[in-house]
Amino acid sequence: MQKLNEKEIEERMKEINSTWMIENDFISKEFLFKDFVQAFAFMTTVAEIAEKMQHHPNWENVYNKVHIYLSTHDAGGLTEKDFLLAKEIDATINSSQI
Repeated sequence: MQKLNEKEIEERMKEINSTWMIENDFISKEFLFKDFVQAFAFMTTVAEIAEKMQHHPNWENVYNKVHIYLSTHDAGGLTEKDFLLAKEIDATINSSQI
């Protein structure tokens, strides 16, 4: 998959939830949950989605917080895959699958 240029990234950012941020070669977002169990359930759901997409996030979990960083390591930056996964992650939250 080809790395997106700056203009393409700006356009894709308009297509995802505005709470996603650009950090260097990543888009990132922090998710807050009631407790660790809900945070872990969210991570499990995202892991299943990521595995199906063959695109795996970098993430950190501390108790009820999950911080996700998306980038396509093989391309050396952001690609369409990152934005597709961001949309899927947000759809998971919006559909209350957690």
